[in-house]
Amino acid sequence: MSKKLILLIGAPGSGKTTDGKTIAKNHAEITYYCTSELLMLEIEKETKIGTICKSFIDQGALVPTDIVIDTIVSAIKSSPTEKVLLGGFPRKEKQMKMFADALFNIQGIELDSVIEIRVSEAVAKTRVFGEKASDEAFDTEMKIYQSTIAEIEAFYTQDNLLQVIDGEQSVEVVLQALDTLLQA
Repeated sequence: MSKKLILLIGAPGSGKTTDGKTIAKNHAEITYYCTSELLMLEIEKETKIGTICKSFIDQGALVPTDIVIDTIVSAIKSSPTEKVLLGGFPRKEKQMKMFADALFNIQGIELDSVIEIRVSEAVAKTRVFGEKASDEAFDTEMKIYQSTIAEIEAFYTQDNLLQVIDGEQSVEVVLQALDTLLQA
Protein backbone atom coordinates (compact mmCIF):
# COMPACT_ATOMS: atom_id res chain seq x y z
CA MET A 1 0.00 0.00 0.00
CA SER A 2 1.22 3.49 -0.86
CA LYS A 3 2.28 5.87 1.91
CA LYS A 4 0.44 9.20 1.95
CA LEU A 5 2.87 12.02 2.68
CA ILE A 6 1.77 15.37 4.09
CA LEU A 7 4.41 18.10 4.30
CA LEU A 8 4.11 20.54 7.20
CA ILE A 9 5.97 23.75 6.40
CA GLY A 10 6.29 27.12 8.08
CA ALA A 11 8.69 29.71 9.38
CA PRO A 12 10.96 28.93 12.31
CA GLY A 13 8.75 29.44 15.36
CA SER A 14 5.51 28.73 13.47
CA GLY A 15 4.79 25.76 15.73
CA LYS A 16 5.02 23.08 13.04
CA THR A 17 7.09 20.67 15.14
CA THR A 18 4.88 20.99 18.22
CA ASP A 19 1.73 20.74 16.10
CA GLY A 20 3.05 17.75 14.14
CA LYS A 21 4.02 15.85 17.30
CA THR A 22 0.65 16.60 18.91
CA ILE A 23 -1.29 15.45 15.84
CA ALA A 24 0.68 12.18 15.69
CA LYS A 25 0.18 11.61 19.42
CA ASN A 26 -3.59 12.11 19.02
CA HIS A 27 -3.87 9.97 15.87
CA ALA A 28 -2.44 6.46 15.89
CA GLU A 29 -2.80 6.31 12.10
CA ILE A 30 -0.33 9.19 11.56
CA THR A 31 3.45 9.17 12.05
CA TYR A 32 5.27 12.49 12.42
CA TYR A 33 8.89 13.01 11.41
CA CYS A 34 10.96 16.17 11.77
CA THR A 35 13.75 16.36 9.21
CA SER A 36 16.42 17.56 11.64
CA GLU A 37 15.46 14.85 14.16
CA LEU A 38 15.72 12.17 11.45
CA LEU A 39 19.26 13.31 10.66
CA MET A 40 20.23 13.43 14.35
CA LEU A 41 18.86 9.91 14.83
CA GLU A 42 21.07 8.65 11.99
CA ILE A 43 24.06 10.29 13.69
CA GLU A 44 23.16 8.76 17.08
CA LYS A 45 22.75 5.29 15.54
CA GLU A 46 26.13 5.76 13.83
CA THR A 47 24.76 4.60 10.49
CA LYS A 48 26.63 5.21 7.25
CA ILE A 49 24.35 8.18 6.50
CA GLY A 50 24.78 9.37 10.08
CA THR A 51 28.56 9.37 9.73
CA ILE A 52 28.31 11.40 6.53
CA CYS A 53 25.84 13.85 8.13
CA LYS A 54 28.10 14.27 11.16
CA SER A 55 31.11 15.09 9.00
CA PHE A 56 29.20 17.93 7.31
CA ILE A 57 27.72 19.24 10.57
CA ASP A 58 31.11 19.11 12.32
CA GLN A 59 32.53 21.31 9.54
CA GLY A 60 29.65 23.76 9.97
CA ALA A 61 28.29 22.81 6.55
CA LEU A 62 24.77 21.88 5.51
CA VAL A 63 24.02 18.21 4.88
CA PRO A 64 23.64 17.76 1.09
CA THR A 65 20.04 17.68 -0.11
CA ASP A 66 20.34 14.23 -1.72
CA ILE A 67 21.41 12.74 1.64
CA VAL A 68 18.54 14.50 3.42
CA ILE A 69 16.08 13.18 0.82
CA ASP A 70 17.46 9.62 1.11
CA THR A 71 17.02 9.82 4.89
CA ILE A 72 13.45 11.12 4.57
CA VAL A 73 12.45 8.53 1.96
CA SER A 74 13.88 5.71 4.06
CA ALA A 75 11.93 6.90 7.12
CA ILE A 76 8.68 7.22 5.16
CA LYS A 77 9.04 3.76 3.63
CA SER A 78 9.65 2.18 7.04
CA SER A 79 6.94 4.21 8.76
CA PRO A 80 4.54 2.09 10.83
CA THR A 81 1.56 4.02 9.44
CA GLU A 82 0.15 4.74 5.99
CA LYS A 83 -0.08 8.50 6.68
CA VAL A 84 3.18 10.34 7.32
CA LEU A 85 3.43 13.97 8.38
CA LEU A 86 6.88 15.47 7.65
CA GLY A 87 7.94 18.76 9.23
CA GLY A 88 10.71 21.09 8.20
CA PHE A 89 11.19 20.10 4.58
CA PRO A 90 11.63 21.48 1.99
CA ARG A 91 13.19 24.74 3.13
CA LYS A 92 14.63 25.88 -0.18
CA GLU A 93 13.50 25.88 -3.80
CA LYS A 94 16.33 23.48 -4.80
CA GLN A 95 15.28 21.02 -2.09
CA MET A 96 11.65 21.23 -3.21
CA LYS A 97 12.52 20.46 -6.84
CA MET A 98 14.91 17.62 -5.97
CA PHE A 99 12.32 16.15 -3.60
CA ALA A 100 9.59 16.38 -6.25
CA ASP A 101 11.86 14.56 -8.72
CA ALA A 102 12.71 11.90 -6.15
CA LEU A 103 9.04 11.29 -5.26
CA PHE A 104 8.13 11.10 -8.95
CA ASN A 105 10.63 8.26 -9.38
CA ILE A 106 9.79 6.38 -6.18
CA GLN A 107 7.00 3.84 -6.02
CA GLY A 108 4.95 3.67 -2.84
CA ILE A 109 5.03 7.31 -1.66
CA GLU A 110 2.34 9.77 -2.74
CA LEU A 111 2.54 13.46 -1.82
CA ASP A 112 -0.98 14.03 -0.59
CA SER A 113 -0.82 17.66 0.55
CA VAL A 114 1.36 20.48 1.82
CA ILE A 115 0.16 22.41 4.85
CA GLU A 116 1.75 25.74 5.64
CA ILE A 117 1.39 27.12 9.14
CA ARG A 118 1.71 30.81 8.39
CA VAL A 119 2.89 33.31 10.99
CA SER A 120 4.46 36.75 10.80
CA GLU A 121 8.14 37.22 11.62
CA ALA A 122 7.16 39.17 14.75
CA VAL A 123 5.01 36.31 16.08
CA ALA A 124 7.69 33.75 15.23
CA LYS A 125 10.36 35.74 17.09
CA THR A 126 8.14 36.18 20.15
CA ARG A 127 7.41 32.45 20.26
CA VAL A 128 11.07 31.51 20.01
CA PHE A 129 12.60 34.20 22.21
CA GLY A 130 9.80 35.76 24.24
CA GLU A 131 10.54 39.45 24.62
CA LYS A 132 14.32 38.97 24.21
CA ALA A 133 16.10 39.85 21.00
CA SER A 134 16.58 37.13 18.41
CA ASP A 135 19.90 35.55 17.56
CA GLU A 136 21.88 35.28 14.35
CA ALA A 137 20.92 31.66 13.63
CA PHE A 138 17.20 32.45 13.87
CA ASP A 139 17.60 35.55 11.69
CA THR A 140 19.48 33.51 9.07
CA GLU A 141 16.82 30.77 9.05
CA MET A 142 14.06 33.37 8.79
CA LYS A 143 15.78 35.12 5.85
CA ILE A 144 16.14 31.78 4.03
CA TYR A 145 12.48 30.98 4.70
CA GLN A 146 11.28 34.40 3.55
CA SER A 147 13.41 34.31 0.40
CA THR A 148 12.05 30.93 -0.73
CA ILE A 149 8.50 30.59 0.61
CA ALA A 150 6.88 32.35 -2.38
CA GLU A 151 8.42 29.85 -4.83
CA ILE A 152 7.48 26.92 -2.59
CA GLU A 153 3.90 28.17 -2.28
CA ALA A 154 3.62 28.70 -6.05
CA PHE A 155 5.05 25.26 -6.82
CA TYR A 156 2.64 23.39 -4.56
CA THR A 157 -0.32 25.63 -5.46
CA GLN A 158 0.00 24.74 -9.16
CA ASP A 159 -0.63 21.10 -8.22
CA ASN A 160 -3.46 22.05 -5.83
CA LEU A 161 -1.51 20.61 -2.90
CA LEU A 162 -1.05 23.72 -0.72
CA GLN A 163 -3.32 24.44 2.24
CA VAL A 164 -2.62 27.39 4.55
CA ILE A 165 -3.46 27.64 8.23
CA ASP A 166 -3.27 30.91 10.14
CA GLY A 167 -0.67 29.93 12.73
CA GLU A 168 -1.23 33.08 14.78
CA GLN A 169 -4.41 31.64 16.25
CA SER A 170 -4.41 29.69 19.52
CA VAL A 171 -2.73 26.28 19.53
CA GLU A 172 -6.13 24.62 19.94
CA VAL A 173 -7.56 26.38 16.87
CA VAL A 174 -4.47 25.55 14.77
CA LEU A 175 -4.61 21.90 15.85
CA GLN A 176 -8.34 21.76 15.02
CA ALA A 177 -7.65 23.22 11.56
CA LEU A 178 -4.84 20.68 11.03
CA ASP A 179 -7.13 17.88 12.17
CA THR A 180 -9.80 18.99 9.71
CA LEU A 181 -7.33 19.09 6.79
CA LEU A 182 -5.86 15.70 7.67
CA GLN A 183 -9.28 14.06 7.90
CA ALA A 184 -10.36 15.48 4.52
